[in-house]
Formats: sequence, structure tokens, C-alpha cells
Amino acid sequence: MSPTATPVSNRTIRIGSRKSQLALVQTHWVQAQLQKAFPDRTFEVHTMSTQGDKILDVALAKIGDKGLFTKELEVGMLNGDIDFAVHSLKDLPTRLPEGLVLGCVTDRENPADALVVHEKHHDKQLDTLPAGAIIGTSSLRRLAQLRHHFPHFTFKDVRGNVITRLSKLDAGEYDALILAVAGLERLELGDRVHQVIPAEISLHAVGQGALGIECRTDDVDVLNVLKVLQHQPTADRCYAERSFLRALEGGCQVPIGVNTVLNDNILTLTGLVASVDGQKVVKGAVSGAATDADALGTQLAEQLIQQGAKEILDQITAEARAD
Repeated sequence: MSPTATPVSNRTIRIGSRKSQLALVQTHWVQAQLQKAFPDRTFEVHTMSTQGDKILDVALAKIGDKGLFTKELEVGMLNGDIDFAVHSLKDLPTRLPEGLVLGCVTDRENPADALVVHEKHHDKQLDTLPAGAIIGTSSLRRLAQLRHHFPHFTFKDVRGNVITRLSKLDAGEYDALILAVAGLERLELGDRVHQVIPAEISLHAVGQGALGIECRTDDVDVLNVLKVLQHQPTADRCYAERSFLRALEGGCQVPIGVNTVLNDNILTLTGLVASVDGQKVVKGAVSGAATDADALGTQLAEQLIQQGAKEILDQITAEARAD
């Protein structure tokens, strides 16, 4: 029998996760929520290492981004080794392999970026750090936006899990790091958030702060189980963001930022595309019914393309290939 044909009455559901501390915290949260909702079911966690976990000495932008933190988990689902995978939604490509679907989107934590400083800068904010301050980030999105606003900083790539990055900061390798507020809070490290960076300075990544659960398209049992975790307001916001990114044909490692606000079922999506050096920035916003989330994302992408976004992204792609 295929995995999807297993009788649902006693079927054990196998959850796939990366091995990083943050991934496991997120996956075990999902497991606990499902166990509470379905006390008679069994949910097992199976861990895997992805390419992004294994290659730690190369900048993310130089590895190639499509499926960097998801491919191995997706192969596991298609092979029937696991039944669904828990991802940080920002890591999940907008185009999924045939046979797989985004089964649900969870309630979003704060999607903003955070400034985390070395203790010697405890009295500083982003705009008062000294010229030449070494800022650690592995994200081209953060890099481009911060270079635009703070060209006097020195930017240095930083890899490894959150704990490793914080250790490097505390050892003095960096003056500050830019990390996701949500990741720090999920690791119970919210006290390390020195400043929540306002959207005017850094629009967040597509899907940042939400979990995306991917499963087989035809696995009706799992899809029904996952419905209990679906948070529709978050899903609407993230569908718009992912549609925007998809229409721009951008992967995880491109300088594309977003912000979404939902009020009375009216969704406002703000988006930005920037050159890596921060010199060129195109930005816009659209509003409409939350039920039209996908269309809003496409509309905003088309708006920014008319402003020159495609030329910026094409140049970044060409430079990456040249490297």
C-alpha cells in the first residue's frame, strides 16, 4: 500500500524536520499542538540534514537558494519516508515540486528583523552605532536595505545556527547581528532583541515569522489533520507575499522585502526590491480584499517591474553566475 492509502484509524504520522535547534523547537511545537487536538493519534518526529545545514563556510547567496533548506525533506515526503515537513515559511520556495502542497500556515510571530548588539554597544541603537561597525548578516535582503540607510557600516557574512551566531557576536567578531525577532523568541532568547528594526528601515522576508507545513497533495488524512493549525489571517498575508515573490521569480537569497497589514479583511501589501549595494531601491504598495491575496501579490510585482525591479534582479542573477 502507498503511504497515502494507509488506514487513517491507526496510522502513525511522521513529521520531518531539520536538525537545527530552532527547527526542532518549531517542529516539536507543531507535534504538541497536533497531539493535543488528536490525542488518539501518534505523531513522530524524524530529522534530516539539508544542504543549507551542511555547507556553513560559503555565503548563502553563493550556494544557490532554491530548496536550500527544504529539498531533502521534500524528497523524504515524495518517497514516503515522512508525511509532512515543518518549515520556516521564509525558507520554502514559492514553487513546490509536483505532488507537494503547502498544507497550512500557522499563526505568525513578529515578522520583523532584530538588532542584536555586542555588550559594548548596549547603549546604542541602529542609527547611533559608530561608523565602521561590523554588522553580521547572511541575508542579501537585510544587507541591501541596511546599506541603503547606513552606508557607513561594514557588513560581514555570518553563518551557523542562531546560537553559533550569538557566540560569534559575544566573542567580539561582530559589533551587531541582524536576526529574526521570531526565531529569537521561539528559542526563548527574546531578551537578546536589542531593537526591533522598523519596517521603514528593513522590510521583512516573505513568510518571515510563520511556519509553513508542506505535505503530499493527495494525502487527504494529513491535510485534514493540518486544518487545525491553519491561521487564515496569517495565511492571507503570506499568500500575498509569496505571490509577489513568485511573480518576481525571486528565491530566498534576493533583496526582496515585504510588509503586510490586515484590517477588516482589507490587506495592504508593501514590497521592495533593492540592489545588493543599496544604491537602487524600488518600492510600492497595493491594497485590496484579503480573499484576493494572490492577485494583490502579482499586482504589486507588476507595479515594481514597471519601476525597474526586473533589471535589478537580472543584474544580481548575472553577478551571482559570474562568481
